[in-house]
Amino acid sequence: MLIGYARVSTQEQNLDRQIDQLKEANCEKIFCEKFTGIKKERPELNNLIEHIRPGDTIIITDLTRLSRSTKDLFKIVEQIEQKGANIKSLKEIWMDTTTPQGKLMFTIFSGISQFERDLTSQRTKEGLSSARARGRKGGRPSLENSKISLALKMYYSNDYSISEISKATGLSKTTFYRYLNRKEFL
Repeated sequence: MLIGYARVSTQEQNLDRQIDQLKEANCEKIFCEKFTGIKKERPELNNLIEHIRPGDTIIITDLTRLSRSTKDLFKIVEQIEQKGANIKSLKEIWMDTTTPQGKLMFTIFSGISQFERDLTSQRTKEGLSSARARGRKGGRPSLENSKISLALKMYYSNDYSISEISKATGLSKTTFYRYLNRKEFL
């Protein structure tokens, strides 16, 4: 079964052009929605993925209708392939997993994307290691014990509100409660 997916980003935009192209491509069913591609929750895309069966082919007019990011695109295509279905873009002729060439191209692009993620991770780890070698630690700077002790004394005196304690010591309420729950400062 050929199933189409059409999407525009805003309610004011029109789906007619995409629907016409999908009908021309012989789509038997078309899922349409007006949602930004940035949002992860797209109800009609989710319905489409639930609806597909092995052997189906999902037709899109172009990749930007399916996803705004490469990472999201690969995730969606993987979901479609796990269901035993294929995907085909009318604009990007290389994006056609119904052909061996299309599968090869998508595999190459997937590999490049994974390579980029791995390089980024490697550079981050090297940067952190280099910073540690220079004596720098990551994370938030630790607080002075005197501020924490003062805040706890004020709290247990029952004379101050949490807001007053926060203003006097410079500790956020969240940080104060975190230290309040620790036993080493009591």
